[in-house]
Amino acid sequence: MATSLLKNMEKYRDVDEDQLLGDLTEDELQRLTDELEEMDPENVGLPAGMRQKDQTKKEPTGPFKRDDLLAHLEKEAKEVEDKEDLVPFTGEKKGKAYIAPDKPYHPLDDKVTLEPELEEALSSASEAEICDIAAILGMYTLMSNKQYYEALGSSTIVNKEGLNSVVKPDEYKSVPDEPPNPTDVDTTLEKVKSNDSSVDEINLNNIQNIPVHVLKEYAEALKDNTHVKKFSIVATKSNDPVAFALAEALAVNRSLKSLNLESNFMTGAGILAIVESLKDNDSLTELKIDNQRQQLGNQVEMRIAEMLEGNQTLLKFGYHFMQQGPRTRASMAITKNNDLVRRKRIGVPTSPTGV
Repeated sequence: MATSLLKNMEKYRDVDEDQLLGDLTEDELQRLTDELEEMDPENVGLPAGMRQKDQTKKEPTGPFKRDDLLAHLEKEAKEVEDKEDLVPFTGEKKGKAYIAPDKPYHPLDDKVTLEPELEEALSSASEAEICDIAAILGMYTLMSNKQYYEALGSSTIVNKEGLNSVVKPDEYKSVPDEPPNPTDVDTTLEKVKSNDSSVDEINLNNIQNIPVHVLKEYAEALKDNTHVKKFSIVATKSNDPVAFALAEALAVNRSLKSLNLESNFMTGAGILAIVESLKDNDSLTELKIDNQRQQLGNQVEMRIAEMLEGNQTLLKFGYHFMQQGPRTRASMAITKNNDLVRRKRIGVPTSPTGV
């Protein structure tokens, strides 16, 4: 079938299109033009006259008269007979009439009769006083939480705005900034170097501009100092060189009781050096190393737990273990050391192993 169709189309291959168009009449050309016009009735972007072909060739019968048109349409509408209803309307009401249900009983709807004295007191009470009475009676839904708890916690009238007051936010209480650390770094360092007996506690917390070599000088001075009991350098940006210097000081110092190194830049290597130095130190009772810039790691935590199990003088250790195993071992070791102190205080003899 396809072959025969191709053979029938062969005769149109050599047709002269110009000659065909030239032989068409004016009416035939117009019909051809109408067929070739591309109209898009769905395109809302085109004007209405371009969405479809103009197929009205009839000449107008006269000018447009709106009133005459409306009169003609109304006349035709009246002449058309209405369709009869399948079920004629009689006006009869069917079904039961709606009866509103009775209002449910509520205890608050009952009229309460009070004693004359109480009635007179309530009638003369202000709205703030009524608000306090409602809070005492437990009617917390009538007021804000702030009004309710203020009324319960005070023996006087504290509500000033009544029951229908607008909930307001609490007044912001400004908190003043913490005053800067007043410690004179250079003067204190000279006193530590000279083993001044008036300096038994060094607090350099939150002093941000202390050079590393100055902190190392503090650690060097602690080697020969016999009066300093507490040394704290929290949030001073201390790093591993400072930790190594403090480890050397702890190995020889016998007067320091408390060392606080929290919130610094020490890594696991620096912390391990300090922990290892406690093998030769039997005077330190408190050590805080938590909140360093980076986590110490599992191996460092295991080494810390091993050190605490072999130490009998450390009573307070400030560090949050990330692993459960080292945390439990460290807790048991600190508990054992505190128990040893308790036994010595009450005079109970202990073995060299601490048991």
